[in-house]
Amino acid sequence: MVLIFAETWNGAFKKSTFEAVQYGAACADAQGSTAVAVVFGPCTPPVESLGAYGASKVIHLHGSDRFEPSAFAQALADLAKELQASQIIVSGTANGKSLAGVLAATSGAAAVSNVTALPSSYSPLTVERSAFSSKGIEQCTSTASCTVLVLIPNALGLKPSSDARAAFEDRNISLAPKSHVGEAHVASGKIPLPEAERVVSAGRGMKAPENWNLVEELAAVLNAGTACSKPVSDIGWRPHSEHVGQTGIQINPQLYIAIGISGAIQHLAGVSGSKTIVVINNDPEAPFFKAADYGIVGDAFDVLPRLTAALKAHLS
Repeated sequence: MVLIFAETWNGAFKKSTFEAVQYGAACADAQGSTAVAVVFGPCTPPVESLGAYGASKVIHLHGSDRFEPSAFAQALADLAKELQASQIIVSGTANGKSLAGVLAATSGAAAVSNVTALPSSYSPLTVERSAFSSKGIEQCTSTASCTVLVLIPNALGLKPSSDARAAFEDRNISLAPKSHVGEAHVASGKIPLPEAERVVSAGRGMKAPENWNLVEELAAVLNAGTACSKPVSDIGWRPHSEHVGQTGIQINPQLYIAIGISGAIQHLAGVSGSKTIVVINNDPEAPFFKAADYGIVGDAFDVLPRLTAALKAHLS
């Protein structure tokens, strides 16, 4: 049996949740088993809708209104033992990463992070993972009776859903939180970067924060998320929630447009999973051009308005 942590945000399922359920269902099908998703706390959509992505059953655990890694890990470990799960699937979101290690330790399971593909074997479990800041691929083998697999969000793709509905079970549980949240500040933004299909990002080449309207206008036309390099967030031009790179958010969009970013190795480590990379820079020797699928050598203040206008005309 395959157990899946079905994460919610503000009571709704995330795209990464559907990816995790779809992945878990594929693992279950390959082993002639079933996929069971676990939802914690309030949830606006009907939990049985996860059947559209392959879940055979959804267990809805009531008793907590907020994410608590240690308490969630204990509840999932108890379920994994009860249902004799061979794999536990977790999406590598911020919450998922903080849960995975605690869950593996609590349940006595092995753990493989940064998973990028379905297992090539289940006896023993063998799976690919991204390694060395996305510069390499490792083949990992687990001989444990249960393994926690942590997926890279937006790296595996999401197939169209069906109309299937999963069986569901409601359970009331008592979670014992070990931490207290005094105040929470939620980053604003239309599109969460880890789930964005398209991202428009910029660096110090934009010269000043008041010029960011050019980036936002292009992003609006493409229905894209906006991001930035580390120096830009460090000097306060943009919030840290938009920083992508090795020490920021790792993203895997279909399209990544980098404007006025030199392409330091730390930045590339967080965006190298992008399917198509477009670089706009006035320096033809910028290192980022070596990683680009398409490059435009030119002044961003000349290129961006023209590119935005051309895209508006093409998409209208």
